[in-house]
Amino acid sequence: MQGFWDWLGDNEWSAWLGLAFVFGIVETTTLDLVFLMLAAGAASGAVASIVGLPFVAQLLIAITVSAALIGVVRPIAKRHMRVPSGVRTGAAALIGQSGVVLERVDGDGGRIKLAGEVWTARSYDGRTVIEAGRPVDIAEIDGATALVFPGDEPV
Repeated sequence: MQGFWDWLGDNEWSAWLGLAFVFGIVETTTLDLVFLMLAAGAASGAVASIVGLPFVAQLLIAITVSAALIGVVRPIAKRHMRVPSGVRTGAAALIGQSGVVLERVDGDGGRIKLAGEVWTARSYDGRTVIEAGRPVDIAEIDGATALVFPGDEPV
């Protein structure tokens, strides 16, 4: 066992890289970027060891790099990873938009032009009749059919 400790004393970089690897594995389970920053700090300790700095200097470099990454880089990275909840995509992004009736729309069907595409449409309440050329607002998307209600006339 003494041989292992002697070898480790001569090859401190391997302990730092092992620690960085362990932190990297833990990061894959947490996905919070803390352990990733600690892994980078441990890797910087390995570099300091390879350069030949004493263990105390290696430790201080690893701690400083980890703290700097957690304090500066992590908040920026987290902000870039966060998707705003107000961002809608696909059919959900069409709700609230305006279109123009191409063929009369009633409770049974019709056609509108919406976002440059022709969509089948029905009146939202099932009773309203909207004539061709009139603007409509999209209340809901049901499959490939837009449920619409009369929109404001263009000024």
